[in-house]
Amino acid sequence: QVQLVESGGGLVQPGGSLRLSCAASGFTFSSYAVTWYRQAPGKERGLVADMTSTGSTTGYANSVKGRFTISRDNAKNTVYLQMNSLKPEDTAMYYCGAGRVWRKYDYWGQGTQVTVSS
Repeated sequence: QVQLVESGGGLVQPGGSLRLSCAASGFTFSSYAVTWYRQAPGKERGLVADMTSTGSTTGYANSVKGRFTISRDNAKNTVYLQMNSLKPEDTAMYYCGAGRVWRKYDYWGQGTQVTVSS
């Protein structure tokens, strides 16, 4: 049974940091590309960051470049999203995903809420 379980969301002040985690199970994690997407109320879900199975290639939305970093630990079957210098416009539900092909994601978690507010 495939599972992706996100954690680490919460309420943070502007300028603060959070680290999201996504624990995977039920598939060969090290063979899969991974991603973080987000969806704010009234907006479509969009790419935040992603990484190939080997970690050799990463991609970021322009709005988060230089502030967010995606990483993975294949020994722990976990993907992370380090978010620094958070802004109110980063407020959204954050979802992790995985797929055999980069940018074609088959599996999704249930999401974790990030709220940036003073």
